[in-house]
Amino acid sequence: MFSSPGDTAFTLFGLPVYNYGIVLAFSVLVGVYCAYFLYKKFYDKDKAECIIDFAPYLIILGLVGARLYYCFLNFGYYFAHPVEIFYFREGGLSVHGMIITGFLALFFLSRLYKMSFAKVCDVCFCGAALAQSIGRWGNFFNSEAFGVPCDLPWKLYIPPINRPLEFAGYEYFHPTFLYESILDFLIFILLLCLFKKLSKTPGIVTCLYIFLYSLARIAVENIRIDSALNIYNFPIAQIVSVFLALSALVSAFCLLSEKRS
Repeated sequence: MFSSPGDTAFTLFGLPVYNYGIVLAFSVLVGVYCAYFLYKKFYDKDKAECIIDFAPYLIILGLVGARLYYCFLNFGYYFAHPVEIFYFREGGLSVHGMIITGFLALFFLSRLYKMSFAKVCDVCFCGAALAQSIGRWGNFFNSEAFGVPCDLPWKLYIPPINRPLEFAGYEYFHPTFLYESILDFLIFILLLCLFKKLSKTPGIVTCLYIFLYSLARIAVENIRIDSALNIYNFPIAQIVSVFLALSALVSAFCLLSEKRS
C-alpha cells in the first residue's frame, strides 16, 4: 500500500510549487536530452544541436496541444470554467494530444531546420517514451489516473475528495499511473535496444513507439475509471489508441515496402 504525499512540494514567495510541475519539467528535460544523444549517435552529430535549439518550441506546442485536447474532451466543464484552461500546474494533460500536436510541430520544425522529419520523429518519440514513464508520477502526486478498487499489496490510497462518487466508499485503487509508467519504460528500453537496427529505416522507430504505446494504453484503460469521455461505453483513449495503432502498422508497412523497392 502507498499513497501520495500531496500535490504541493513547497511554497515560493507565498505561491505553491506543485509536484506535478516538477515531475513534468524533469521528464521533459530527460526526454529532450535523450532525443539529442540518439540523433547525435545514430543520425547526424553535426545537426544534433538543432534538437536542443527547437526543443523549447516543441515543448510549448506539445503542452498546449495536450492541454487543449484534454479540455476539449471535458468541454462541458471548461466551457463553464474557461479560466481553468490555463491551470496547467494542476494537471489535466493528454498524451494523445501531445502525440498529435508533436507530429505537427516536428513536421514544421524539421522543415525549418532542414532535418529529416522521420529521423527527428524517431529520436523525439523514443525520448517521449522515457519522458512519459517519468511524467506519469505527476499523476501520483495529484492522486489521479487510478483504476478500479483493489486490495492488492501495491494498492493506492486515494483521498475521499479525489474519489468518484460511485466509488466513494472505497479507499484503495489500482495505481494505473504506475502500470503505464512501467510499460512506458519497457517501451523505451525496447526502442533503445533496437534503435541501431531500426534506424536504418527512418520512421520505423516512431511507428513502433506509437503501436506499442497504443497497446499499453488500451490495456491500462480497461481498469481506469477516470476516462474524460466515453463513446458507447468505450473510453475515448481506447478508441484513439486503436486508430493510432492501425495507422502505425500501415505506416510501417509503407516504409518497409518503399525501402524494398
